[in-house]
Amino acid sequence: MRRLLLVMMLMLGAPVTAQDALQGASLYRFHCATCHGVAAMGNGPMAPSLVVQPVDLTALKARNGGVFPTTRVVMRIDGSDPLISHGSAMPVYGDFFAGTDVATKAETGQPIMTSQPIVDLLAYLRTLQQE
Repeated sequence: MRRLLLVMMLMLGAPVTAQDALQGASLYRFHCATCHGVAAMGNGPMAPSLVVQPVDLTALKARNGGVFPTTRVVMRIDGSDPLISHGSAMPVYGDFFAGTDVATKAETGQPIMTSQPIVDLLAYLRTLQQE
């Protein structure tokens, strides 16, 4: 299973490993599932109390013309593209996930610098995308 996941990730053109996706899954469950839901479909237990409902994270690629919106996802997580959700901004994890920057590919193919935890979350979210 892990080998298949790694092959799928490499086919997506992202320089990530299966370990990135596994670490991202753990980070997702701890930080994101409360609002976005365990299955990442926007139906977490906090969703009913939010003014702006969490998006279905399994459809990011489908809603973006078949391209995973790496730059937008990074900016939402690190807070450089804030989102008002329940009268205040979506929790910003930029400071929490701060650390040594690593390069990953933006949807344009250009490198984008972000932290390893955000790269891990990107790797996990890519595995969830619906066709």
